[in-house]
Amino acid sequence: MAQPDNLSEFDLIKQYFVRQRAGRATLGIGDDCALLTPSAGKQFAISSDMLVEDRHFFAGADPRKLGHKSLAVNLSDLAAMGARPVAFTLALALPQADRAWLAGFAAGLFALADAHDCELIGGDTTKGPLNICITVFGELAPGQALRRSHAVPGDDIWISGTVGDARLALAGYRMEQSLSAEELASAAVRMHTPTPRVALGHALAENKLAHAAIDISDGLVGDLGHILKASQVGATLDVDALPAGPILALQDTGLRRRFAAAGGDDYELCFTAPAASRAAIAALAITCGTPATRVGCIEAEPGLRLVDANGVALDLRLSSFDHFSD
Repeated sequence: MAQPDNLSEFDLIKQYFVRQRAGRATLGIGDDCALLTPSAGKQFAISSDMLVEDRHFFAGADPRKLGHKSLAVNLSDLAAMGARPVAFTLALALPQADRAWLAGFAAGLFALADAHDCELIGGDTTKGPLNICITVFGELAPGQALRRSHAVPGDDIWISGTVGDARLALAGYRMEQSLSAEELASAAVRMHTPTPRVALGHALAENKLAHAAIDISDGLVGDLGHILKASQVGATLDVDALPAGPILALQDTGLRRRFAAAGGDDYELCFTAPAASRAAIAALAITCGTPATRVGCIEAEPGLRLVDANGVALDLRLSSFDHFSD
C-alpha cells in the first residue's frame, strides 16, 4: 500500500462505500443498524466469509480483484442454497487509509455487487492487519433451500463449470509447478476472480431439480464429504469425469486428478439431483450459461469411493483446505 492518508473512519466510509442510489434496504448505511425487509413470501438466507491477508490471499494482492473475490465467495454460498442476492455488510480492517487501494477495492466490490443487484447496507472499518469480512443476505421461498442434508441414494452428483485451475495457479505462484507466464495468468483468473454460480443455483432451487448442494471452496472431496455426512449417505466419484480447468487439463494425469478432486478455491457448485432431472438440468445449464457435468452417484453405503474412467478404484491421498492447518 501507499503512504497513509488523513482520512477519518467516517470520511473513508462516505467517500468509498456510501452510494447515492435507490436500494432495497428500508434503512441503509448511517445508523446503528440497517433495516431490511424480505419480499412477501420469502425468507432470508444469510452467510459470512472472512478473508485474511497471507491466509486467503497474498500480501499486495490487486485491490480490485480482491474486492471482487471478497464478495464472490459470499455470493457463492447463496448460490449453493439457491438464494437470490439482496444485500451485504462489510467489515474491513486496514493497516492504513490508502486512497488508491480503497478506490480499487471498492470498484471491484461494487462491479460484482451491481451485476447481482446486491446492495451494501452497512458494516464497520478499523485500523489493523488487512482483514475483510462480508455478511451477505439472499432471498428464497420457504422450503426451496438446497441443503447439504437432502441427498438421497440414486442421486447423480453434478459439478458446475470447471475445477482445479485455481489450485494450479497457487502451485505456480509457490514455484511448486512449472507453468509458462501465459498458463499462470490464465489459471490465476480462477484464483483471483471466481464466478459465483448464482443463476444456476437459484434456478435449480426454484425449479426443484436438485436435492442438495454445496459450493466448492475447500476442495471437492472435502466439500462433497459435508453433503455425505449431513445426508448420512455415501458416494462413488469418477475422478476422470471431473471437468478440469483448461490449463489443468494440459497437465499430467496424476496432477490433474489431485487438483481437480481436492484443489479448492473453485467456487463452483457441487449438487445432487435425481436421474429424472438430467435433461432438465442440461437445458438449465445452457440457459444459465454455466456448464454442468455428471461426475458420480450418491449411494446408501457410507464413505466416498474414488474411481477412474473405467470404474477402477483409485488410491489417492487427498486432503482439503483446513483454516487451522499450517
